[in-house]
Amino acid sequence: MALKTKPFDIAEHLNTPEDIRLFLQEVASTGDESDFIHALNTAARAMGMTEVAKKAGVSRASLYKSLSEDGNPQFSTISKVTKALGCKLAIA
Repeated sequence: MALKTKPFDIAEHLNTPEDIRLFLQEVASTGDESDFIHALNTAARAMGMTEVAKKAGVSRASLYKSLSEDGNPQFSTISKVTKALGCKLAIA
C-alpha cells in the first residue's frame, strides 16, 4: 500500500495575528527579498486574500499577481500589505 502525503502549507498553521507577525519576522531576519514576498503571499492566504486586498486598498487579482512567484511588487504594495496583515516595517 502506497503512502499518501499532501504538500505542507504553512498558511494552514498561521491562525492568529501573532503567528503571522512571528512568521514574517523570522523570514525577514533569515531570508532575502524574494523569501519575504513569498512570506507575504503565505500570510495573506492565511488571513484571506480578499480581506487583505480590501485592507490594503488593492484589488484581489492585483494582490495575487504582485505576490506571485513572478511578481515584482512596488515598495508601496509591500508596505500596504504588511500593514493590512497587522504588522509594520521597521529598521532594527
